[in-house]
Amino acid sequence: MKAAFYTLGCKVNQYETEYMSELMKKAGFEIVPHDEKADYYIINSCTVTATADQKTRQSVRRFKRRNPDSVVILTGCMPQAFPEDAQALEQADIVLSNKNDFDILNLINEYELKKSRLVHIEKHESGDEFRRCSIDEFSDRIRAFVKIEDGCDRFCSYCIIPMARGRVRSKDPKELEKEVKTLADSGIKEIVLVGINLSAYGKGENYDIADAVEICAKTNGIERVRLGSLEPDHITDDILKKLSATDKFCPQFHISLQSGCDNTLKSMNRHYTADEYAKLCKKIRSTFDNSAITTDVMVGFNGESDEDFTDSFNFVKSIGFEKVHVFPYSERPGTAASRKGDSVPKHIKEERAAKMIEMTEKIRNDYFKNTVGKTVSVLIENEIEPGVFQGYTENYIPVRIKSEDKTLIGKIISVTVTDCCDDYCMAE
Repeated sequence: MKAAFYTLGCKVNQYETEYMSELMKKAGFEIVPHDEKADYYIINSCTVTATADQKTRQSVRRFKRRNPDSVVILTGCMPQAFPEDAQALEQADIVLSNKNDFDILNLINEYELKKSRLVHIEKHESGDEFRRCSIDEFSDRIRAFVKIEDGCDRFCSYCIIPMARGRVRSKDPKELEKEVKTLADSGIKEIVLVGINLSAYGKGENYDIADAVEICAKTNGIERVRLGSLEPDHITDDILKKLSATDKFCPQFHISLQSGCDNTLKSMNRHYTADEYAKLCKKIRSTFDNSAITTDVMVGFNGESDEDFTDSFNFVKSIGFEKVHVFPYSERPGTAASRKGDSVPKHIKEERAAKMIEMTEKIRNDYFKNTVGKTVSVLIENEIEPGVFQGYTENYIPVRIKSEDKTLIGKIISVTVTDCCDDYCMAE
C-alpha cells in the first residue's frame, strides 16, 4: 500500500509528518511523493491564518478529486482548532486532531474494517503531558528538525495556536539525548530544535533551552545545533551566556517581533516593548560574532493606524534584520482580537506589506553583498542540480558551489563567497 504526505505550516508539523511517516513505513506502507498516485493521502494541516485553512480545504478536495478511490486523511492544527469546519470537509475519509495524530495506524485499521467515515478529535486539556515521540532519520536529509516542546501559554490576542496546540509541555532531556544519538548514527549532522513556543522549553522543570542545545552539541556526529523561532521575553542573559559557551551552536536567532510599534504590541498582548526588543538584539550582536537575527512582522493588525505602521516600519529598518517574513493580519475566530473586528481594509494591508517587504529585502540583499569576498564555513546538504551543491553557513546564508565531488554532502567546508543574488550566495 502506498501513502503520501502533504504538510502545511511550521517545522513542528514537518517533524510530526516525519514521525507519522516512520510509523507507516514500519507497518509496511510505501511512502511516495504527494504528486504520485497513492492509496492514502495524509494532509497535515496548519491553521495559523485563514489562508492556511483555505490551502487545507483545497488540498483535501484536490487529492480526492485526483484519486477518488484513495483514502484521504486530514490531521494537524485545523481539525484541532476548528473541528466543525474539518468535519464539514466530506472529502476527508478520516479526520483526526494533532493530539491523536500518532494513532493514525489504528484509525486506518478501523476505517478499513468499517469502511465508513471516521472523525476522531480529542481536545487538549490542562495538564496534558508531552507525548513521547522520536524519529530515526529525516527524509534523507543532513539537517533534522527535532520537536522538544509543544503548546503555548501566551494567548496573544490574534493567535489561535493555544486552541490548536494546548498548553506548554516539554520533551524529557533523556528522551532528547537518545533521539539525537539515533539521528547522528543515521548521518544527521545538524539538529534544529523546534517547538510551538520553543523558548518555553523546560517551563516548570529544572532545565531550559540552553540545556537542550548542550545535549545535542555533546552528541558524537552532530556538528551544528540551531534553534527554531523564539520569543524575545524568554531569552535571558543566562540563556545567552550558556549558548555562547557552546561551540557547535549556530548564532542564528529567529525572534518573533510581530510589530515595532508599542501601541500595536500592547493590543496584540505581546509581553515586551520595542525598546526591550531592540536591547535584546544589541545584546545578541555583542555576545555572538557574526550572528544573524531574523523575524516575523505582521501588518494591518486591527486598529493599526498609519502612524502605528510607520513606527513599526522605522523600527524594523533600524534593527536591520537579516531576513523578515512579512504577512498581513488574518482574523481568526475565537481569538480576543476577533471580537474587536478587522478595521484595516485589505488593500491597505497589501500596500503596507509591499512597502515592508521592499525595505526588508533591500537589507537582506545588502547583507548578502557584504558577505562577498569573505571566507565562511558551509555544511553541504544536497546537490540541487548536476555539479551544483547547496548548503548553509552558521548564520543561515544559503550558499551554492560548483563541484564534481559527490562526497561533499554532509561535510562542513571552507569556501570564499564570490557573488550573490536575491536568494543565495555563490562561492568556491
